[in-house]
Amino acid sequence: MIDIHSHILWGLDDGARDRDESIAMLKLAAETGTTDIVATPHSNHQYQFDYDLATERILDLSEATSGLPRIHRGCDFHLSLDNVQSAMQDPTRFTINGLSYLMVEFAETIIPTSTEEIFRLLLERGVTPVITHPERNPILQDSFKRLSKWIEMGCLLQITAQCLTDRFGKAAELSARALLKMRMVHVIASDAHDTQHRPPRLDLAREILTRELGSDVAAMLLEDNPAAIIAGREILVDAPEQGDSQKKWFHFWK
Repeated sequence: MIDIHSHILWGLDDGARDRDESIAMLKLAAETGTTDIVATPHSNHQYQFDYDLATERILDLSEATSGLPRIHRGCDFHLSLDNVQSAMQDPTRFTINGLSYLMVEFAETIIPTSTEEIFRLLLERGVTPVITHPERNPILQDSFKRLSKWIEMGCLLQITAQCLTDRFGKAAELSARALLKMRMVHVIASDAHDTQHRPPRLDLAREILTRELGSDVAAMLLEDNPAAIIAGREILVDAPEQGDSQKKWFHFWK
């Protein structure tokens, strides 16, 4: 399985506290079936993204864990003015593996009115926004029409593995399941911050997906689509019909 969202790099944000915890998180990920993991430190008003330090710590951890799992570079990107300006100048500093996918996280209190315009500019720049955990965002978790519009523009949605249980509360779980039912989910990731409360585990989500939606869907969301994302390959989707959020409109769901 491939995990495209994690906070495994110590000392860069609210994820791993020290190098030992980073190594413990990586070992847990490998032991539970993750072969590749993307380190996505925050870039927001609280944490400044340090490309060079992130790269340095990825190399250090890769050596310490003998490359299991393989670590890829990314960023948990907020749509602030400074961030967007920097991404327009050089998106490769923020995108996964310097390629075409950018993890985009929204604050829980406001969605910028310029969001659609920013997405349009990023897409024209060859960057595909991957909206992280909308099911956990109080504004977005039931805004299916808006999320559908973003998907129609070309964006992707990522939900959190632990939201298939009640780890983040009933509202997040119901939203995650509704998005799955409506075929609006492209990838599932851990958004891991530690080894206990928010661990880098995808295996439990895979069990639930396999039981409820089948092994093909589990493989699509945990292997095939994230493999395409870390390689910068396109994920083909059909646009939804206007106002028809229940339509099976992804190629891979037909």
